[in-house]
Amino acid sequence: MSDVYSDDWICTRLGEDAQHFLGAVHPPVYENSLFTFPNAAALGKALRAEDENFVYWRGTNPTVALLQDKLAALERAERAKCFGSGMGAISATLSSRVAAGDHVLAVGAIYGPTTSFLRYLSKFGVTHTHAADLAEARELIRPETSVVYFESPTFMAFRVQDIAAVVELARAHGATTIMDNTWATPLYQKPITLGVDLVLHSLSKYIGGHSDLVGGVVCGSAELVRPLALTEYQLYGAAMSPHDAAKAVKGLRTLGVRMAAHGERAQRVAEFLESHPRVRTVRYPGLPSHPDHELARRQLAGFSGLLAFELDTEDPALVERWVDALRHFRIGVSWGGYESLVNAPAVTVEESVRATMGIPVGLVRLSVGLEDGETLVTDLAAAFEQLG
Repeated sequence: MSDVYSDDWICTRLGEDAQHFLGAVHPPVYENSLFTFPNAAALGKALRAEDENFVYWRGTNPTVALLQDKLAALERAERAKCFGSGMGAISATLSSRVAAGDHVLAVGAIYGPTTSFLRYLSKFGVTHTHAADLAEARELIRPETSVVYFESPTFMAFRVQDIAAVVELARAHGATTIMDNTWATPLYQKPITLGVDLVLHSLSKYIGGHSDLVGGVVCGSAELVRPLALTEYQLYGAAMSPHDAAKAVKGLRTLGVRMAAHGERAQRVAEFLESHPRVRTVRYPGLPSHPDHELARRQLAGFSGLLAFELDTEDPALVERWVDALRHFRIGVSWGGYESLVNAPAVTVEESVRATMGIPVGLVRLSVGLEDGETLVTDLAAAFEQLG
């Protein structure tokens, strides 16, 4: 990886040798499951470093390798390893850094399935604790804490973590830092430059950008990424499809212009919501009223299109009525695509689970897509009118 290249160049051109690809503007998709060798010795040598050689699809693949090179360069990391899903990347990465008797400290709100995996690890003697914020993390970290795991901005709450401070705490206790950077993408936040050891992304979100692939990636030093590529990646079998990798490579070509559009439209939506009398609060770091806005401005190069707000109600039926009144926001669980989406946990998540996660009844998450901002605001306004 070299810092010589700009992010735009990395997204559009890095690793793409047009002459090698017979002049094709899109790199070919290598969809074969295996590769052959001139002799047995060559195969044996390749197998001993299967993470770096093309042997079998489950190890690595030229199309996937191109995507990995681009993502590593964007994150300013030495290595990247792509997986068949975001949870594949999360599970393998956490597994690579823990052993029986270890403790994982999660700081701030994190993705629900990640919490479920931390609970799953308890059957192997790995414990975990959730700290609400950095101050509480300082109280809860233990001598046996091997991993400090966090997101920034955080899941559903969209609080911004002081990344350098989290890293400082973890290093003082000899723990590895693992951070999910999906919300910001590598264009708007580069945690490795602030000292984070391993950075994760769901490629299904902004990097893919078109709601047509599932994938994940971990980026970091070769010292940390190579062992998990040879062990957990292989054993869990969460190999990324070369077709999904090709879609992600194409997604990177427009990532910069898409993120700018997502951010501009989300800012417009957030400002409208903040001014509406039926809204208690808006959770979007791009707003000056956000409690972490100044930290966000220092730490982030831009703001994405994912936000949440709280309706002024304790009635799930009213939340459902508001969601169903929308016409341009589609109802769905994911985010980061070209289409605008809405998801209301009061309708889709069990009450006991919401209570555990601290999600209020009125909370609604919006993924602001690439539609015209005024059209989206008009749609939201019409849904509020339906409430009376």
